[in-house]
Amino acid sequence: MADQTTPDIIYTTVDEAPELASASFLPIIRAFADAAGIKVGTKDISLAGRIISTFPENLTDAQRQSDDLAELGELVKTPDANVIKLPNVSASVPQLVAAIQELQAQGYNLPSYPEEPSNADEEAIKARYDAIKGSAVNPVLREGNSDRRAAKAVKNYAQKNPHSMGKWASDSKTHVASMSGNDFYANEKAATLTADQAGVAKIEFVAKDGAVTVLKDGWVLGDGTVVDGTFMSAKALSAFLAEEIENTKKDGIMFSLHMKATMMKVSDPIIFGHAVKAWLAPVFDKYGDALAAAGVNPNSGMGDVLARIAEMPNAAEIQADIDALNAERPSIYMVDSDKGITNLHVPSDVIIDASMPAVIRAGGKGWDETGSKGDLNCVIPDNCYATIYDESIKFFKENGALDVATAGSVANVGLMAQKAEEYGSHPTTFEAPAEGSIRIVLANGEALLSHDVEKGDIWRACTVNKAPIENWIQLALDRQRLTGSEAIFWLDANRAHDAELIKYVTPALEAAGVADKFSIMAPREATRASLNTITAGKDSIAITGNVLRDYLTDLFPILELGTSAKMLSIVKLMNGGGLFETGAGGSAPKHVQQLVSQNHLRWDSMGEFCALGESLNFLADSKGNSKAGVLGVAAEAATQGILDNNRSPSRKVGEPDNRDSHYWFARYWAEALTAQSDDAALAAHFAPIAKALAEGETAILAELAAAQGPAADIGGYYHPAAEKKASVMRPSATLNAIIG
Repeated sequence: MADQTTPDIIYTTVDEAPELASASFLPIIRAFADAAGIKVGTKDISLAGRIISTFPENLTDAQRQSDDLAELGELVKTPDANVIKLPNVSASVPQLVAAIQELQAQGYNLPSYPEEPSNADEEAIKARYDAIKGSAVNPVLREGNSDRRAAKAVKNYAQKNPHSMGKWASDSKTHVASMSGNDFYANEKAATLTADQAGVAKIEFVAKDGAVTVLKDGWVLGDGTVVDGTFMSAKALSAFLAEEIENTKKDGIMFSLHMKATMMKVSDPIIFGHAVKAWLAPVFDKYGDALAAAGVNPNSGMGDVLARIAEMPNAAEIQADIDALNAERPSIYMVDSDKGITNLHVPSDVIIDASMPAVIRAGGKGWDETGSKGDLNCVIPDNCYATIYDESIKFFKENGALDVATAGSVANVGLMAQKAEEYGSHPTTFEAPAEGSIRIVLANGEALLSHDVEKGDIWRACTVNKAPIENWIQLALDRQRLTGSEAIFWLDANRAHDAELIKYVTPALEAAGVADKFSIMAPREATRASLNTITAGKDSIAITGNVLRDYLTDLFPILELGTSAKMLSIVKLMNGGGLFETGAGGSAPKHVQQLVSQNHLRWDSMGEFCALGESLNFLADSKGNSKAGVLGVAAEAATQGILDNNRSPSRKVGEPDNRDSHYWFARYWAEALTAQSDDAALAAHFAPIAKALAEGETAILAELAAAQGPAADIGGYYHPAAEKKASVMRPSATLNAIIG
């Protein structure tokens, strides 16, 4: 069970590699904080924890968990919030199903996920599970806007120790392909509500015969809220995908799809399913009825499709047709060539903000089914944000790879408070049930906007509230004033949603007298301007909406630092609290696989180190806790020590891993606390600890090294056993005796 009180600092319990790392690092944090009278608690926002808390009536008293996400959601609205948030799983349906099955195998009497409910009870179960899918955590916790950038120490280290970059060739065939129209970008309509329009709105589907179905009711929209609606044509999408498969074959390159079927939990799984169906089009044409009867759902990915086909009576016949079709298709971008995991295999394996930067960093190359490198057709159907990747590829074709040793940095000020721009990850996205129209009807009875749709079209709406917009603009003003950097609002005047935001931005800049210090550019133009800036060794601030914040804070850090896990991410909560995010977790699944097979965890906790220092400093400032300030300064020194002495984890088994870096952080932290003169009691307390850590170096490192190599049993992927997890992640008896 998670802690029930509200400690000074909340450290989130999450999933995969970050959570495994926490089993090693959190005991160190607690031991050091306890010496200063600072209590560090946990709240469980993991996928398994969220599932368990959703069905308490099915579980024993020992199994039940409080709804920690809901509790944190209330805490972040208060000035007392001080939360260190690690990356959590934003679950696709296959991940959700796998987590449920794992918990059931562990004795949790949970209902299975009914993908196609057959009665009211199953519909109710599905609705409860659907609230867990996708980006269910971030909209709840992000009651502030994002200030995300590379910590100075991290940036300096990256420039002195450049990571590898693939070479770009001007004749590279790698490119981005997007729809020519009838996508979300082309069909978007938006408006900013007046006081007369505010109130409880609803979304309706109007059939051709005039029958009205309410898709969403009780939708509270305030004065000044930007509201948009748009749709993607299913017919246009299918035609586009079929054409791009053929274009890829003609070009002799690899087909690759780049989506975010985790965060965009309604829209992108459907788009992903269209891609799977387009790839297997002749098979679906021939066996469509039988496949449907067998429960085949392309939205769940090629892996699920093939698994269900394998159980059909005529499985061999269908598989033979698939094999023959694949022989005619172009090569496909592989997630794991050795295991035959394709780009279309599992929707949660395709996370655009991780996959596209990886392609760009590699010089436009990907790996095919033979493990060979080659050029790619990067298929990103919608044009809202595809242009940033398209322009990046064009820029590097013209100029060559980024010189990491001299490159400047792109920081980000992101609009995300109060569920801003949560596209596709909340219940205002729908698949049109039939031909008709979908409209937003306001409290005063006005139809704000309407779209004519056909069956299968994907319609979505989003909102951005007035207060977060104003807070976002002020945060941008503050960051530009503090840094003097180039500052660009990434807003497209030709896009309906962005045009409404510009109506807020322009007068605010003029009123502050700083219009000359900011630019407003569409994402394509802003991408090129920012790349020109950092290529010249200067810095830029990208001031963006929520989705671009998500994409850019992977793209630029992966190019500049080699990873997005080392970013400093501060969310200044609008009511005075602090939320400190520790980086991206897109690579976390592969790290877990390596730990289980080789007992080596290459997860880099640099993001956690940076967030810890910021959290302690915030505690010092907000609560007048001088001891927290001393700990925070020392934590920053320890972070610098990790970088200066190259103590970050290696990728290879047998070399130092995540656990080694935690030992070194603890040692540098203790040494910094011993050396400081601001708090004599803390110096005295940590002097023997620093001495013991130094004298125990040989034994500790030997014990950590001895653990590596054999397979590791953690008792579960989504819900590991606490004792097994601790045993694997704390294998040094010498270190444990010192830390406690």
